[in-house]
Amino acid sequence: MARSTLYQLVASDLRRTIYSGALGPGDQLPTEAELMLVHQVSRNTVRLALGELVNEGLVTRTPRRGTVVRERRPLLMHPQRELQPRGEETLEAFAWAVSQEGRAPSQEIEVSIVQPAEEIASRLELSDDELAVVRRRLRFVDGQPYNTNDSYFPLALVADSEITRPGDIRRGANKVLEELGHRQVRMVDDIWARMPNSAETERLQLQLGTPVVVYVRVGYDAEDVPVRVAVSVLPADKHLIRYELESR
Repeated sequence: MARSTLYQLVASDLRRTIYSGALGPGDQLPTEAELMLVHQVSRNTVRLALGELVNEGLVTRTPRRGTVVRERRPLLMHPQRELQPRGEETLEAFAWAVSQEGRAPSQEIEVSIVQPAEEIASRLELSDDELAVVRRRLRFVDGQPYNTNDSYFPLALVADSEITRPGDIRRGANKVLEELGHRQVRMVDDIWARMPNSAETERLQLQLGTPVVVYVRVGYDAEDVPVRVAVSVLPADKHLIRYELESR
């Protein structure tokens, strides 16, 4: 049997063991020697199989423990709920969603005034000389980096508001926009997948081979004026995006 087929069979067997729950997060896989014996294959074949699982983000290799199953607890996201009222809840959308799962949200925030890239400017319908405020956030769940979110706002719209100031806005920038008379009533999402660049890999502490989902949301007010562009980079192994559609 071809070596390529052999390592794929070994990888498939290990993959089934992980997905079935027989091996859970943090559990150690059999050693290379044990896998060689069980599958009657060479060490190189075993290493190719383990390398495939590493590239898929299923396992990670550690110097002392060998190969272990990665923690895979994705954050469940419901994008359509961002516009829904949450009663007396005062947390911004991300913190609220994480808290609903019994997990701890936190974030690092940088705020600056920029000449936005063409992709952002066109979505905000800004002219060439108009500036935007961007709030760049690295978001954490239970102390681990989970995603980045860069939210852009027309400077002319938010110049004298909290949105231009550094620091967290506990109730969220969406609420500030509403207070300024620009409540978002419509949103348009674009979503695609790609491999991360080096800066994203370092910032999000991504394992080798982990793809990311780029999620761009444009929010419009009642006059159908774009008031916010949010660009999120979501590691694919840490997020599950769920849309619910109803026919009325």
